[in-house]
Amino acid sequence: MTATSLWVGNASGFYGDRLSAVHEMLTEGSVDVLTGDYLAELTMAILGRDQLADPSRGYARTFLKQMRECLAIVMERRVRVVTNAGGLNPRGLADKLTELADNLGFEPRIACVTGDDLLDRAEELNLGGPLTANAYLGAFGIARCLDAGADIVVTGRVTDASLAVGPAISHFGWTRDDLDALAGATAAGHVIECGTQATGGNYALARELADRRLDHPGFPIAEIAHDGSSVITKHARSGGAVTVGTVTAQLVYEIAGARYPGPDVTTRLDTVHLVQEADDRVRISGVRGEAPPPELKVGLTGISGFRNEVDFLITGLDARAKADQAERQMRAALAHNRPGELSFEFTPARDPHGDTQDEATARLRVVARDHDPAVIGRRFGAAAVELALASYAGFHLTAPPREARPDGVAVTHALVPAAEVEHTVITPEGNRESVPHPEHTKELTELPEPPLPEPLSGPVIDGPTRLVPLGLLLGARSGDKGADANVGVWATSDEGWRWLAHTLTVEALRELLPETADLKVTRHLLPSLRAANFWIEGMLAPGTARREGQDPQAKGVGEWLRARRFPIPESLLADSPLPPNPLTQSPLPEEGP
Repeated sequence: MTATSLWVGNASGFYGDRLSAVHEMLTEGSVDVLTGDYLAELTMAILGRDQLADPSRGYARTFLKQMRECLAIVMERRVRVVTNAGGLNPRGLADKLTELADNLGFEPRIACVTGDDLLDRAEELNLGGPLTANAYLGAFGIARCLDAGADIVVTGRVTDASLAVGPAISHFGWTRDDLDALAGATAAGHVIECGTQATGGNYALARELADRRLDHPGFPIAEIAHDGSSVITKHARSGGAVTVGTVTAQLVYEIAGARYPGPDVTTRLDTVHLVQEADDRVRISGVRGEAPPPELKVGLTGISGFRNEVDFLITGLDARAKADQAERQMRAALAHNRPGELSFEFTPARDPHGDTQDEATARLRVVARDHDPAVIGRRFGAAAVELALASYAGFHLTAPPREARPDGVAVTHALVPAAEVEHTVITPEGNRESVPHPEHTKELTELPEPPLPEPLSGPVIDGPTRLVPLGLLLGARSGDKGADANVGVWATSDEGWRWLAHTLTVEALRELLPETADLKVTRHLLPSLRAANFWIEGMLAPGTARREGQDPQAKGVGEWLRARRFPIPESLLADSPLPPNPLTQSPLPEEGP
């Protein structure tokens, strides 16, 4: 075992992230290991559709472009690369990498982690008939590949944090009994997995970072120590910032309760302790780990039929009556060929008497869904077009209707016993080895709610309040997990935390976000982070990217909450001065040498 810290950088938070990030991370400073996370839940369905068109695909092809540019630097600087870009076809990506390396004159040792793909066994495991079915594997397969001398490790579906945990296991020689170390590294991996979200990207309290370069934030690095503690940082010359706030924002992203389950360890998020050690250096320590649950999570995706849509534009007076007329006519025209689902959504004009026609124009969106694309293809479009000279005054459409296309992706989750999944590595020599699952497991249960902090008293709470947006006091970040959503909310001061814990209850959230009124909402307090996480079940039903509305992955729900007005003690607002907003600053100055 070595006491030397391991520097793990991340250069991708999703399939489509900044293409130049790998080159930046390799040339702007030093890292021991470079990771790349390409697999959001929705991405698995995208790769599944790719593979339906061409069975040799199913992996993130942008990773090959990055390696074509950067493999020489990887080999020269002896940086090890660990990525889940293999997606549904890690062996296929490894073969392509070998071919690329041969053409460039290099011989990297490439290994794979497989066994996560359960599609062929979906019926046997009672998983239904999905497009993709992948178990979330852990980090010990990655560690075995590195122990075998791999320069590049390509995985299928592993947990995002495993990309950082695996190299730490190999470097420090941890075993499955080193639960606290595994949990600490998992917390670090969770922070850096989404790339620049840890360095000021998507950060709710951007005004705090008014003097930082947020237009082009750098990617994060976790300096992991032998006990699993870490420092989150970034290359010195890169943009953005690493603060307790940016790290907190990522820690509360896409989580449920204080127990954060994984295939190797259950991480106790209520034990995470953050300290700003220096500029752009936040230490994570004190993280406790517990035995993992006996089951592995399986991500399931499916394409739920087909959809088509048409937008009627309605200008001027009596817009609602005109929309009602168009709806009646469309329903009548489709009566003998009715889609499985048919919805009408009316959006009023900004001003029916406006100075521009756009201001004076309302919109009626008609969305049709069906399992048969023919039902909502040309027939549906023809029903709309045939109204052109027979409907309301000023009839026009945004564009001609088009053919039906696959509907949004439904993402769901299931659990299977870990013993039912064959976690396999393929070493650089081509040998296949099975990776044992943990012998000691613990059923996942919710922790008791921690005691509330002392409530505010005296002038702070008895003084005047102001009805202002919550975002003047609190930060928030939200995200998706299948059909459910989370909203993590945090305070930047102890007094703000005491107010948050006693005031922002489930009942208050329901009033602030009326869309949650009929849903099951659970609040989990994380005192050490001065944060509360709200788990909202069914908000995205029937699943990610299938929900109606403009935000099918709940990415903006936290900002919606922060925009809602709530009575806040003036004394708390006085302690939260607002510097200039960096998002409105002038372009970045050129860097010096």
